[in-house]
Parts: sequence; structure tokens; C-alpha cells
Amino acid sequence: MGRVALVTGGSRGIGAAISVALKAAGHKVAANYAGNDEAAAAFTKETGIPTFKWSVADYDACVAGVAKVEAALGPVDILVNNAGITRDAMFHKMTPQQWKEVIDTNLTGLFNMTHPLWSGMRDRKFGRVINISSINGQKGQAGQANYSAAKSGDLGFTKALAQEGARAGITVNAICPGYIATEMVKAIDEKVLAERIIPQIPVGRLGEPEEIARIVVFLASEDAGFITGSTVSANGGQFFV
Repeated sequence: MGRVALVTGGSRGIGAAISVALKAAGHKVAANYAGNDEAAAAFTKETGIPTFKWSVADYDACVAGVAKVEAALGPVDILVNNAGITRDAMFHKMTPQQWKEVIDTNLTGLFNMTHPLWSGMRDRKFGRVINISSINGQKGQAGQANYSAAKSGDLGFTKALAQEGARAGITVNAICPGYIATEMVKAIDEKVLAERIIPQIPVGRLGEPEEIARIVVFLASEDAGFITGSTVSANGGQFFV
């Protein structure tokens, strides 16, 4: 059964793969993006998936953006909170602005996006909220106190909200990707990738965005109705919880 899905950060990287996979699974998909108009236009031209521009860090913008998506496609039953940013710095050099920007997008963004959709999901007795966290939210990472804190917070948000949504037919789950072959990761120096990063991954390679997307498609499906409050680690064996 096709439903309406909204993917934040849905026009590039892991988000783009998720958007495409959800469309292939029969859903009507809207992809949110924050700033890269050129990439969003190219994505829509290539996939036929409409894109909608707003910052998930701005609650009012999220309310207005959700309204536009629902006016165009219908009530949103599947929300994938994928949008995220990095502002890396060792903690003694990290600025309050670097901290705030990451928390506002990567953690508060989940509230800003889920809150406007929650009542509708409760009324319809169906919802799928899938939060894209990170391996670094599980194990921490030097130079990413802001990012690790936000991504760890995403997991607490997931577990708490899952308990609230369960009786209303809403599942809330999280996925923690490891190193995935996106533009951002591929931009890392090849020597660093080959000598320092990939040797830490037991399967011996980077993950592919499509591998994360397939998990999302399953968690968004009717078949996943008994799975809620869960965290799926997709990191090639790099870290076990």
C-alpha cells in the first residue's frame, strides 16, 4: 500500500537513496532540502520526486513546509528524519555557534519535523517515524562532541516517542549508519580512508547509501508494525551495542 513519505535532507547522499527507494516501493515521496537549489533541481529532474526547501532547525518553517507537502501529496504517514550537518572541532576549540547549529539541526530538527505530523498520525492510527542517527551517536567521536551528543539524543527521542506512539499505530525507530560512501565520506583523503578508516570496518569496505535505504523501506512498511523503539546498526561490524 502506497503512502505519502517525507524525507528530510532527501535530495542528496543517504537521503536521496532513501527517497528513491521509497518511491520504488510505491510511496509518494517528498524530499526536503535546506540550501542547494541546483542539486535539488537536478534530483527532481532525474527522479521525478518533488523537492521542498526549508530548514529543519526552524520550527515555523517546518510547520509551513509540512503544510505545503500535504497540500501537494496528501497526509504524511512516513517521516524520515535524515537531515544533518557537521561542524567538527576539538572541544577546547568548539564555539557556542558550532555547538548550537549542530544541536538545532540534528536533534531539535527531529522535534520540529515530527511534532507537526504527530497529531495527524495519531488520528489516522498509523505512522512511521524513522530517525537517521549515527555510529558516532553510539560510540562517540573525538572532534564531534556536538554531533555525537545530537545523534545520541536522537536515540533517546526515538525510544521515548516509540512508547507514546505504540497504541496509536505509530512506530518510531532509528538507524545508525557507519561510514557510508557518500560525497562527504568520499571527499576524505584516499590514504586516510585506506589506512585508517576501512581497516576499522570488519567487512572491509564502506557501506552504500542504498543499503541504508533498504532498511528504511522495511521499517516504513506494514510488515514492520511490531518493531518500534529499536536501533538498527548498519556499520559493517565496526561497532556493536
